[in-house]
Amino acid sequence: MKMKKGLSICNVLAMPIFIMLMLFWHSSVLGQECPALVGPLNGEDQVATTASITWETIEGVPGYIISLGTTPGGRDILDELNVGSSNRYTPPTGLPENTQVFVTITLFFFNQANITCESQSFTTASLFEAPDCTFLSNPTNNALDVNTSTNISWAYAPGATGYLFTMGTTPNGNELVPTTDLGNTLSYNPAIDLPEESDIYVSIIPYNQIGIALDCSTFVFSTAPQMELPVCTSLITPFNGETNVPLSPILEWNEVRNATGYRVSIGTTPFETDILNNAAFFRTSTMVIDFEPNRTFFIKIVPFNDAGEAIGCSQETFSTLLGCGPYFDPITNELIILNPEISFPDTIGICQNDSGTIVSATDEADGYRWYSIDINGNEDLISIERDVSLEQAGNYIYEIYNIIDGSSGAIECSSSKTFRVEESSIATIENVRVTEVNDGLNFEVKVEGNGNYEFAMDNPEGPYQASNSFGGITPGTHTVYVRDINGCGVAEKTIQQDLTVEGFPKFFTPNGDGTNDFWQYRSETNPEDVRLMTIFIFNRYGNLLAQIDPESVGWDGRLNGKSLPESNYWYKAQFENKKEVRGYFTLKR
Repeated sequence: MKMKKGLSICNVLAMPIFIMLMLFWHSSVLGQECPALVGPLNGEDQVATTASITWETIEGVPGYIISLGTTPGGRDILDELNVGSSNRYTPPTGLPENTQVFVTITLFFFNQANITCESQSFTTASLFEAPDCTFLSNPTNNALDVNTSTNISWAYAPGATGYLFTMGTTPNGNELVPTTDLGNTLSYNPAIDLPEESDIYVSIIPYNQIGIALDCSTFVFSTAPQMELPVCTSLITPFNGETNVPLSPILEWNEVRNATGYRVSIGTTPFETDILNNAAFFRTSTMVIDFEPNRTFFIKIVPFNDAGEAIGCSQETFSTLLGCGPYFDPITNELIILNPEISFPDTIGICQNDSGTIVSATDEADGYRWYSIDINGNEDLISIERDVSLEQAGNYIYEIYNIIDGSSGAIECSSSKTFRVEESSIATIENVRVTEVNDGLNFEVKVEGNGNYEFAMDNPEGPYQASNSFGGITPGTHTVYVRDINGCGVAEKTIQQDLTVEGFPKFFTPNGDGTNDFWQYRSETNPEDVRLMTIFIFNRYGNLLAQIDPESVGWDGRLNGKSLPESNYWYKAQFENKKEVRGYFTLKR
């Protein structure tokens, strides 16, 4: 029986003897961090008496022990309760009112002495009203065929500091238990068995110093014919409190004479049954359960028969042997984790229509495993080599492991992650949007395609960038390159001249090099315009310098055969629909 998928990747067979010796050689970790209270905070006041206590989780600490008291380090409220790896404790009967409560957290270790942290405290609020009524939890109200040996328990009434208990065989009777102040407890164990085949009436009245709960109902249940309940049992293997328990043990317990079966619950904290939840066994042992290393487990075994379950059975614990970590090396005061670190990416791209893309592990390890995951979440092993051929998009698992030799065997310490494979394709450059900025031109490359792309200007070798925008581009011919990062190819597009959205160049360079030697309107940049009739060019004083036919090569930057200086020049363009466009451009030599 597996404990839970993913709980224990490491299959630990033994611990290297040299590590074990080092860990037990030293009894404490210098400078160990202690957890701060998260709620209530240290020093907080007016805390509700119903509050849960939570604290920070500290890396490398496998478990916590909590004590509560009215003095620093005191245990008069709660005496050293091991809560496993949980960082929360809720007092079952609440906290005392108007009291400074001191919380002491002890760090529990398998490989060294426990470390008791400095106490932190908070102050509870005063109570200003009487508590509400409670209700029966065992047996439940109106229950039938209740065993005559039953214990009686009820729910916590918030704000209660005690309970008045009465029990009889009539609605107001008290011949079984006269009204008794039981104090702040949530159960009562009758001194003798209850009368068989009888109606039992129970009154439970919560109270505090303000007063008692009012108008509380009387509860009733009916007993069965008298039968003998089984007694409780205890663990044989592993024994209660045992450490360094193998990860795949068979749990065994003492046989109970009149039990027909045993209900077994196992959890990682005293308050959970996340490993086994009340599973019934009809023998005195479990099937093999794979446990996590370096952890405390809490087990409760309750014998049962036709009369009911054993009453008052206690919880027992055991701790598994050290595995892949994390745990502290007391020699170096460092946290040891034997699982290899993973640097593999979250997403891998493959090219569409390829027969298969070879992907290699990015990490050094003793072994590798690759799994594909289908739409139902099922895993299929597809490679145990460093490389794997991936042919289609989907989710995959990458697992690496190291083998650590020990005196009695070996430890396989693994790490894994889920990654996504996505299909890529070469980009299609739809457009290059050109806009004017203060220091030149800005190119924005618009692409389509199923891929992850990066961009370069004028050089297919790069440098490439993630942004599709380039700023400060000088006038002239330029080529943009778009590369798929998964190696599916490079697309390119050449821009002959940088134009405004209206088709009028903002720059030209009449230097005789054959590029941008003439300034002229380019109708192909805005094909929806009506026909342009003529263009007039002026200097900054408004003097007419030239009149251009839109069908000519354009203006060459001369007046009466003489080259004009670098400067800004103005134009006025007239279209056949009498629309006029005015603007300016720069002549550069």
